[in-house]
Amino acid sequence: MTPLAKRLAARIAASGPITVAEFMAACLSDPEHGVYGAGDPLGARGHFTTAPEISQMFGELLGLALAQSWLDRGGPAPVTLAELGPGRGTLMADALRATRAVPGLAEALRVHLVETSAPLRGRQAEALAGPSPLWWHESVGTLPEEAPLLLIANEFFDALPIRQFQRSGVAWRERLVRLDDEGRLAFALGAPCLPEPLAPRLADTREGDIVELCPAAEAIMGEIARRIAARGGVALIIDYGGWHSLGDTLQALSRHRRVDPLAAPGEADLTAHVDFEALARAARAPAGTAIAVSELTPQGVFLERLGITARAQALARALAGPALEAHVAAHRRLTHPQEMGSLFKVLGLWRHGDPPPPGLSPMPQEASTE
Repeated sequence: MTPLAKRLAARIAASGPITVAEFMAACLSDPEHGVYGAGDPLGARGHFTTAPEISQMFGELLGLALAQSWLDRGGPAPVTLAELGPGRGTLMADALRATRAVPGLAEALRVHLVETSAPLRGRQAEALAGPSPLWWHESVGTLPEEAPLLLIANEFFDALPIRQFQRSGVAWRERLVRLDDEGRLAFALGAPCLPEPLAPRLADTREGDIVELCPAAEAIMGEIARRIAARGGVALIIDYGGWHSLGDTLQALSRHRRVDPLAAPGEADLTAHVDFEALARAARAPAGTAIAVSELTPQGVFLERLGITARAQALARALAGPALEAHVAAHRRLTHPQEMGSLFKVLGLWRHGDPPPPGLSPMPQEASTE
């Protein structure tokens, strides 16, 4: 057993089974043994690699998309540039570098990072060292409210703890983590229940189907929408998932390989598919028609609309040999439908009546609340 597995086993033995959400939260955020609490999970030596670590083009294009959105809104100053879960700071560094030439933007920006991991905050400070001050936050709720908000969340929502419910007749049974007869962690089902958010799902599910809920994601999305409705701005949410949760999507990655989520708590990264329908609904909930939501757009399509191929060709002119091959492979990995191009999706939100972010089209008002 890993140290965290022993701690969880003792907790379960004393207090009973825990929810999948409680299990995820411990695995990711435990200050001593959690994946994020204890170190840096990114890169070749970590558990996974994100798009900004694959190529500088990703952060550059997102930065320029937000810069154009800032210009479309008249270049307000000051403006909050925020990233949720900034990793090593690579995306933000690339975005800031790409936007230096935009007149007035550097002076207007106030960079805020929502990050709970102390080791990753250190990496971010190194990557973003410079004349501009940085502000760190434990949650979205403490971001400044007095200025428009330009926000990026890349592979942030997939790491938020989920609750899983399995259909049982006309009720649901929550999936839990318990101890088996040999004292090992195992999945189990709780007593039948009728969670209010799942009442509509009896119409489109069958016996044994699993539906996932992520209350934290919906609360965060609602807070982002409230701020944009009040002060203006744009949010870009990039993650893997789909529209309308159905099925067990909990997965664990250890050293870039899929493993059993219960096998080595604290030594594998846990994620789940993002339910973009729930995010869109949450964005509309506090603000109603004041918030516009984009159509859900594949990452590859979004990056092509922003000009990634032209940027790739420009960078390729200075490369040769293995460096050129790696560059071409990175472009393919980010955009090709059989790689990240279709698996990852982009959802944008902005204040109704303002221009949409580059690369995205508005979703009809009624579609995001059905």
